[in-house]
Amino acid sequence: MLRQLARLTQGVDIGPRAVAIAVYADGDDRHVMAADFGLEGVACVDDAARAAVLLCDIWAITRLPLLRAWAEGLADFLLHMQRDDGSFVNFIVDWRGRRNEKGPTSYPGGSFWQARGTRALAKLWMVLGDERAHEALLRAMPLIREATDVPPDVRAIHIHMANELLRVGTMPQLRGDLERWCEDVLRFRRGPVLLDNHDEERPHLWGHVQEGALAEAGALLDRPDLVAAARESARAYLVPLVESGFDERTVQPYGVASAIYSLEKLHEVTHDDHFSDLAAKARAWFDGRNPAARPVYDRESGRVHDGIDDGVLNVHSGAESNIVGAQALIGDVIASLPEMLTLIEASFGPAVRARVVAPPIARSA
Repeated sequence: MLRQLARLTQGVDIGPRAVAIAVYADGDDRHVMAADFGLEGVACVDDAARAAVLLCDIWAITRLPLLRAWAEGLADFLLHMQRDDGSFVNFIVDWRGRRNEKGPTSYPGGSFWQARGTRALAKLWMVLGDERAHEALLRAMPLIREATDVPPDVRAIHIHMANELLRVGTMPQLRGDLERWCEDVLRFRRGPVLLDNHDEERPHLWGHVQEGALAEAGALLDRPDLVAAARESARAYLVPLVESGFDERTVQPYGVASAIYSLEKLHEVTHDDHFSDLAAKARAWFDGRNPAARPVYDRESGRVHDGIDDGVLNVHSGAESNIVGAQALIGDVIASLPEMLTLIEASFGPAVRARVVAPPIARSA
C-alpha cells in the first residue's frame, strides 16, 4: 500500500520538499484528475492530511527516516493549502500548486477537509514536534471550536483529534469541547444507531467512525454512557454488515476501514473479544471475504483497489483506498518494514525521490 502511495506521490512546485498525492489512478496507475462535480484538481488536503497521519503513526513505531521525510513533504503541502484565517482549501488544480478556491469540494473551510487538515496539523506537531504545524493548528482550531450545526460524521473527526491531543496531555482546554461534540453526535440517532446527518434513514458506511470515536472519548472522559451508546450502535449497525461480508451495492475501502477502526476501539475500551473477532472478519474483506470473492488488496503489487460495485471489483487504485487500507491493515504494513523500503523507494518517480529519499539538507531534524 505504501508502494502505491509512493507511485501516486508527486512534487508540488511550491518549495523544494513539498509533495502531494494524486487523487485517482486507473488500473495502469495513470493519474486521473478529480472532476466529480466539475473540475476539482489533481491532489487534495483530504488525502494529504490522512496520509500524513498514517506516516506519522508508522514512523512513531519504526523511526524510519523515509517515512518522516515523506510526512514532512506532505506537511509543506498542507501549510501551503491553509489560508491566513486558518481555513483550508482542498484541491490544487495542477502540480504548480495553484489552489482551487471556488470548487464545490474545495472552497475554503469545507467541513471535511477543514477537519482532516486540522487533525493532520495536530498529529505532525504531536509526533514530529513540527512547530510550523503547531502554529498552523492554533490558527485552524478556532474554526472548529466555533463551528455549529456540524454533521456527526465530521464531528467524529473532531472527536478523534481531541481524544489524541488530550491523551498526550496537550490542549486541556479541549475537554469541554470534547464533551459538547460527543453530545452533538448522540443527538442524531435512529433507535440505537448513530447517524451521519439529520436527514438520513441509516448511516453511510463511508467515513462512519462515530462508534469508535465515542468509545474512546467515553473512556477518556469517564463517561460510560458514551461507551454504551457506541456499543449499541455497533451491534445494531456494524455487526450485521461485517457478518454479511459487507454485502452492499457499493462498498469502498474507506467504509470497511471505518468499521474496523470502530470495532478495534470498542475492543480496546470494553475488552469484549467479540469486537476483536469482528474486526478480524472485517479486515478479511480486503483478502476476499466480500461479495466479489476477490481480494481488494493485491498484496503482490501493493495496491488496494477502489472497492466493489454490484459484486464487481473496481480495479482502479487511488489515494484514499490505499491510505485507509494501510490504516486498516497497519499491522501488516509495519511487519513488512523495513524490508519493503527498497521497493517503496523505487516506486517514487525520480523527481519525488530527490525530495523524499534524499531530501534537502534544510529539512528540520
